[in-house]
Amino acid sequence: MERIVYLEGESIVADVRRPACAHEWIEYAKTTQAEVEARLAGATIAVVNKLCIDAGAIARLPALRMIAVAATGTNNVDLEACRARGIVVSNIRGYAVHTVPEHAIALMLALSRNLAAYRESVQAGRWQRSEQFCFFDHPIRDLHGATLAVVGGGSLGSGVARLAAAFGMRVLQVERKDAAACRAGHTPFAEALAVADVVSLHCPLTPETRGLIGEAELRAMKPSALLINTARGGLVDEAALARALKEGWIAGAGFDVLSQEPPADDHPLLAPELLALPNFLLTPHVAWASRPAMQALADQLIDNIEAFARGEPKNRVA
Repeated sequence: MERIVYLEGESIVADVRRPACAHEWIEYAKTTQAEVEARLAGATIAVVNKLCIDAGAIARLPALRMIAVAATGTNNVDLEACRARGIVVSNIRGYAVHTVPEHAIALMLALSRNLAAYRESVQAGRWQRSEQFCFFDHPIRDLHGATLAVVGGGSLGSGVARLAAAFGMRVLQVERKDAAACRAGHTPFAEALAVADVVSLHCPLTPETRGLIGEAELRAMKPSALLINTARGGLVDEAALARALKEGWIAGAGFDVLSQEPPADDHPLLAPELLALPNFLLTPHVAWASRPAMQALADQLIDNIEAFARGEPKNRVA
């Protein structure tokens, strides 16, 4: 019988069915990092979302045979330690192919059309005092005809590219930053940054991609360009981005992720003067969280556990 411990039940809003295998199901609405090992004692299957399971924890959990990650990203699990122990790690794939691209496009639209600035102007009474039927306080740009640089392939990057093309955008698939050669159908990293009207990030956070966009990259972008990040906060040097927005190196940014989540009050992208800028939109890591997407995630999570119990693990990353 499997002993399944679900540590972060409140991290998704969905109907989570019970696996069709002999099991004991233990669920916690939320778990602190300090409680992880005690709650996983004796567990054969751990279900986690964002909590870390490092090599030390793995060594102290001898019964553990599977980690079912209720997300796509697995940088919170020590995969090498799992491989060394023969622990199966499975993740969730393809569940957010519509919701994340839609969120990314929504950020592009809101920034391009200056929606936040116009909303603030209406709230301030600017429309009521206008001498004509409208006013043009804030510039408006179309996505149609603009160049989008998609950094990172996969289903999410491809989904954004597909929607962007429907808007009439010119889409560039960006080659890896450190690539020795440029693959067919790709644009060199530096060239893409230099010509893009919008740069949208869709790559995983790895040692190679951490800090992918720093001061040099932000200064290399056009002053009229937008930076969109619905992937991982660590891809961007956040202090550099704060400076870029305050000093006008780029025209704006739309982010759904930060390097620390939940963030501390003194996080550089939570500074009141930054959040007050109409050209900076920050959402709390909810691009993935449409109700249909969360239900698809929950269903796939249990599919992964059932496949493991049958001896046919799927969606393995370790």
